[in-house]
Amino acid sequence: MKQHPLIPAEDPLYPSSDGLPLAENDWQLRTIFGAFGALDVRYSGRRDVYVSSDLLIYYEEGNPRKSVAPDVFVVFGAANHKRNVYKLWEEPKAPDFVLEVASKNTWREDLGRKRVLYAELGVREYWLFDPKDEYFDPPLQGLVLRERAYRALPALMENGARTIRSDVLGLDLRAESGELRFRDPATGQYLKTLPEATRSEVEATTALAEERAARGEATKALRAAEARIAELEARLR
Repeated sequence: MKQHPLIPAEDPLYPSSDGLPLAENDWQLRTIFGAFGALDVRYSGRRDVYVSSDLLIYYEEGNPRKSVAPDVFVVFGAANHKRNVYKLWEEPKAPDFVLEVASKNTWREDLGRKRVLYAELGVREYWLFDPKDEYFDPPLQGLVLRERAYRALPALMENGARTIRSDVLGLDLRAESGELRFRDPATGQYLKTLPEATRSEVEATTALAEERAARGEATKALRAAEARIAELEARLR
């Protein structure tokens, strides 16, 4: 198959797949898609912010076994363009924000090996979320890197929802009935997921089309009335 000129060829030494599934169940899948979509929408207009999900990060040049694929991650200062993989030695830095969503086969690694690795790589904030409330206690945890080790970010309970502020993102993360939501503290509004943003765009486009159609009908009616008035005036003359 001919390589598309705008799509970089895959490096055989650093493959883009590790053979593992993105998620093990719908709870994990929906959380990953929801978090990625919300953050991708928020930073879509920024050329210097890269948001990705389940993308392999290679962190030791020449050693393809040294890789990790965060469920969701954000890098401030990295170009916003599509990649096959994220090679740390070719990029400005490691992710600033990483989110791992618990599942039966990954939660121990999330709490153990990945926590150590992300600290070594310099990931500023490491977040853990358990949508089924089976593996992490508490189910939402935000960790900040201080002196090469992670420390828990302070949490609040708001109307029964555990809420933690991310200084990296400038957002509140809230665990609500097994769902993870992002809230802008400046506005108090939740970030829209990709389906919500798409739906809003469709609704706005539909409303604009309806408004234009209504204006068109009103214009036709006005022109018809003007023509009728002109006809009556001509008869009177």
